[in-house]
Order: sequence, then structure tokens, then C-alpha cells
Amino acid sequence: MTATSATTPPVNDPAALHDPVIAWFDAHARDLPWRRPDTGAWGVMVSEFMLQQTPVARVLPVYEQWLARWPRPADLAADAPGEAVRAWGRLGYPRRALRLHGAALAITERFGGDVPREHGQLLALPGIGEYTAAAVASFAYGQRHAVLDTNVRRVFARAAAGIQYPPNATTAAERRLARALLPADEETAARWAAASMELGALVCTSKNEDCARCPIASRCAWRQAGKPAHQGPARRGQTYAGTDRQVRGKLLAVLREAVGPVPLAALDTVWEEPVQRARALDGLVADGLVEPMADDLYRLPLA
Repeated sequence: MTATSATTPPVNDPAALHDPVIAWFDAHARDLPWRRPDTGAWGVMVSEFMLQQTPVARVLPVYEQWLARWPRPADLAADAPGEAVRAWGRLGYPRRALRLHGAALAITERFGGDVPREHGQLLALPGIGEYTAAAVASFAYGQRHAVLDTNVRRVFARAAAGIQYPPNATTAAERRLARALLPADEETAARWAAASMELGALVCTSKNEDCARCPIASRCAWRQAGKPAHQGPARRGQTYAGTDRQVRGKLLAVLREAVGPVPLAALDTVWEEPVQRARALDGLVADGLVEPMADDLYRLPLA
């Protein structure tokens, strides 16, 4: 079933989806700190970096500590990138911390410390892709952009395309559909972006979706079709135990907790298998997350 099939909500009447979803959002949205009016664009940007592949519950305490320490991009830019890695804690995928530090440097140097408003300027910042640029422009500045994260893509796949899951990678067809579903005015478009994302996070979830709570259940193409099982590529679960990611995390934990350089002998104690341990450490160095020093010492990056 495609987005143009007879059972799909008509794209030429997007209010059939907008109005009930936004009304639901107004009544049920979580009170998250990055949604509050006084957050500012920097707070929104920090949240978007942290929320990539990380649940809200794990992000919240780190987010609060981060903004208390670095309330403006210039504050982060003035600190060493290794401090960003240290403060990232156990959020996972710590290269995001380096990318956020790089974005803070660019914002400070190019835009006087203010997160730029223009989508193109956001997209040109280091570490920011199409999704993050659209999200910051929409959520921080109330602009009209298609914001396609995993939750939004799943809502659109079910409600409009009639399939259980979107493809593993965002397609051109999904982008066209998202643009077609955008409300015409900026304020409503920004609310629609946040509301459809929240609907996917709380109701139209990957497993055990709660159609009884869904404000557009009667208009959902997938539900009308009898909720057929997904026939697309297998969706692989993420493994962690025993992987290089786990070893990298253990090595970084030692470096984060240290007040100075760490000898290689101390890092050797975190993982028994030497080949995997060395590969993980080499990967951290290659990614710029760890700096090697003389005499087999290692530290978080200073520049």
C-alpha cells in the first residue's frame, strides 16, 4: 500500500491529521525542559544532540547538568573538548559530545555566540545534519520544516502509507510525504512537528502501539488495512555486551573519572582480551576521543 492508495488520508486535506494530533499534544505532551519557553535555541540544540539514539530518561539529568555548566555555546567553546566527553557520561556514542563542542566553537566564531536561525546556516555547522538543522529551526525558532526522526517516520508510515514500519533509512518518498503533510503556516507546522514526534514516542510506538489512545486511529491507513505485518527489511536489534562499543565505554569511563593522564597499564585492566582492547583504544584515538601521550599515557582531548 502506498501513500496514494484509497485508504490513505488525503494529503490535500492534511488538517484531518493536524487538528486531532495537535489537540492531543496540547493535552498530553510531557513537560520536558527543552520544550519550555525560556529554553532558547542552545538548549534545544543540546537536547537534539543528546536524544539521538538515547532515551529521554537517561538524557534528562545529563542535560540539566550540561546547561548548568555551559549555559551558552561560548561557555562550552571555551572549555576543552575532553571536558565535553567527560560530562557526556554514559549517554553513549560519545562522538556526539565532540560534535556538539565543534558546533559550539563554530557558533561562537561565526555567529557571535548565538545559534543561527537560518536552516542553511544550521546545516553548515559541524556535526549537524538535515534532521538536527530542521529540528532546531522548528522547535527553537518556530519555522516550517519537515522534522523526520524515527518516531515521526513511524507515525507517517502507519497513518499515511499504511505500513507498520518505515524503511531503515529515510527515503526521498518519505521526505516528499512529510513536506506534503506540513501545515501551511509556520506556527502550526512547528506544533505539528513536535506533536507527531510525541505521538510516535508515547502512543504509536514501535511495539505494543496503543491505538485506543491515538487521536487519528480512525484515519490510520495501516489500521484500516488490518495492521498487516511489516514485509520490509528486518529491523536489527542493537547488541552491546561483548562488543567494541562496550570496551570503548569501559576505557572512556576510566579516563572520565581520572584527574590527569592515565597509564596504559590502568586501561589494560578494564578488558581481558588484549586484541579487542587495543582495537577499541585505537578507535578512540582515531575518533579524537582520546589523546595518546609519551610514556604510554592517555587523556581526554585538550584541543
